[in-house]
Amino acid sequence: MWDVTVIEDPAAAAASLDPMRARLLAELAAGPASATMLAGRVGLPRQKVNYHLKALERHGLVELADERRRGNVTERMMRATAASYVISPLALAAVQPDPARFRDQLSARWLLAVAARLVRDVGSLITGAARARKRLATYALDGEVRFASAADRAAFVEELTRGVTALMAKYHVEQDGSGRDHRIVVALHPTVKATGPDPDLAPSVFGSGSGAGAGPERPAPIGEAS
Repeated sequence: MWDVTVIEDPAAAAASLDPMRARLLAELAAGPASATMLAGRVGLPRQKVNYHLKALERHGLVELADERRRGNVTERMMRATAASYVISPLALAAVQPDPARFRDQLSARWLLAVAARLVRDVGSLITGAARARKRLATYALDGEVRFASAADRAAFVEELTRGVTALMAKYHVEQDGSGRDHRIVVALHPTVKATGPDPDLAPSVFGSGSGAGAGPERPAPIGEAS
């Protein structure tokens, strides 16, 4: 079982968003269970649970873990294929966010579009790597910082931009048939507390990595590598 996997197919996304099927996914992420076992937990007849399990299995969200013989009946023990799932923007391909439509480093909505592209690209890379039975080289940095003032935050952003831009310029090579393009993304946003956004808007910083092109002329506010 993967810790997290991406859902790219629209039908699979729809199946996972059904409240009862989402509940079954959560139950099976905790451990293998049969339709009979799940029926008692979720309050549905076994036949109805079986119907939902077959739909989830058809979309690759659950899989057979074991088969147990009970008298004349074979009990299928199912398990989730991942502990958690992320729905890729590819599931809504016609209306997926596109950061290229506008660029505003101070816009939260542009940051959201960049993050959505990150989910889409890394999800596609994971899918491709799995099919090729290859490992995917990535890197992510996640942390928090508390600024004493808005001026300190602005100074941090300026210094971060200079530093990342300089690193990109130092290591970037023009296309010559060798090497591989990587996208660099660095984000800064207020930390979201369990009860909602922090009223003091204390920001957090994170970075992560994938494999799409970015040159030194594109100091973006977020980081990934593959």
